Amino acid sequence: MKKFLLLLLFPLLTSGYTFSQQIPTILPLRERAAIEDALLQERLEKLLPDLMRREGIDMWVIVAREYNEDPVAKTMLPATWLAARRRTIMLFHDKGAGKGVEKLAVARYDIGNLMKGAWAPEQEPNQWKRLVQLIAERNPKKIGLNYSSTYAHADGLTKAEYDSLMHYLPAAQEKAVVSAERLAVDWLQTRTDRELEIYEQISRIGHSIIAEGFSEKVIQPGITTTEDVMWWYRERIADLKLNAWFHPTVDVQRANPGAGDSQRSFSQRPGVEVIMPGDLLHVDLGVTYLGLNTDVQQLAYVLKPGEAEAPVYLQKALATGNRLQDILTSKFKEGKTGNQVLKEALAQAQKEKIVASIYSHPIGYHGHGAGPAIGMWDMQQGVPGTGDYPLRHNTAYAIELNAKVNLPEWNNKEIRVMLEEQAVLTPNGVRYIDGRQKELLLIPRITTHLKQ
Repeated sequence: MKKFLLLLLFPLLTSGYTFSQQIPTILPLRERAAIEDALLQERLEKLLPDLMRREGIDMWVIVAREYNEDPVAKTMLPATWLAARRRTIMLFHDKGAGKGVEKLAVARYDIGNLMKGAWAPEQEPNQWKRLVQLIAERNPKKIGLNYSSTYAHADGLTKAEYDSLMHYLPAAQEKAVVSAERLAVDWLQTRTDRELEIYEQISRIGHSIIAEGFSEKVIQPGITTTEDVMWWYRERIADLKLNAWFHPTVDVQRANPGAGDSQRSFSQRPGVEVIMPGDLLHVDLGVTYLGLNTDVQQLAYVLKPGEAEAPVYLQKALATGNRLQDILTSKFKEGKTGNQVLKEALAQAQKEKIVASIYSHPIGYHGHGAGPAIGMWDMQQGVPGTGDYPLRHNTAYAIELNAKVNLPEWNNKEIRVMLEEQAVLTPNGVRYIDGRQKELLLIPRITTHLKQ
């Protein structure tokens, strides 16, 4: 019966509706491709030389096969390349300070306008022999390959490709081979100034989609379920020609016992609930646009009849979550490890009697990006390996955490204030990308021309 009512109401809820927070313009695919390629070209010409010199790697060889691409290689392909072609080998050679990095494609094709092809099968049929010839001509001191026991992002060289390269590589050059783990991680996590400017717009799109879904456009209290809203988000993202990099979560916390249990493990998805007046709603949603990802969690309150704002105790609960955000970001400093930041933030939260859980992570090319993990929901004592990596400037983070708050008004029920926003560590400190939630979204939105 409820689903039947929803089908009847949905056209009324969506047709002719002008939402107050308009979603920014989303570019056509052709224009997106031009921007993505321009960003990549800038990264290859300006960022890559600095990263290679910082790690002391004067040659970086990246090997990818079609449909089994190295995660780093995927970020270096032109926008019109949706996959590698056959075997695609990229060779980057640092020619020295002021001379830039030579970019070659040891492949059957040029890689767009970014890397010129350096293999003619008619002259040398064996692709590996041609690669080894190019390496020998340049005689690098260190040859970086993408293998890593810590980061999947930096472990893209498959066993078969590694074995083939080692088979043809002379012993003298084999001694120069090193892991390019740190180079790969920093390539993935470092954002250019232009990318950070664009990230503001990408985050605004994500915020706007969340606000649209958490409104009377989508939610009819007593009828709409949390699952209805989750699938509305998926459909809305698809309608906008964007991608969701994970399935959204929408869940409820309310006064009656059992609902929105703060002890629920994050490994279990919450059950389906009919959304009711007085509910505290939570969403976790991420979109991909222009090659970059968002990962945001926000909260909304469903007004009861006669209410014009959320209860003060819920507003104070949100403020506790905001304070935990401030504690965490105040500990960010380039050179600290993720585990150091986690330990310091949790210690400060404990001093302030905030029951905290922190599980923040880099974000960019990947939703759960390469770089220092700052806790995981089930690893509050520190994260071995990825948590030992140092923070870098110009890395975007998903500031993800929750604070448990006891509500006497809900019969001393404990709730979780779950928040997540994009922020970037700059030389001047941490800056939220397109801001963060400091007020609860209200359903329905308050109108100013109607009065009791």
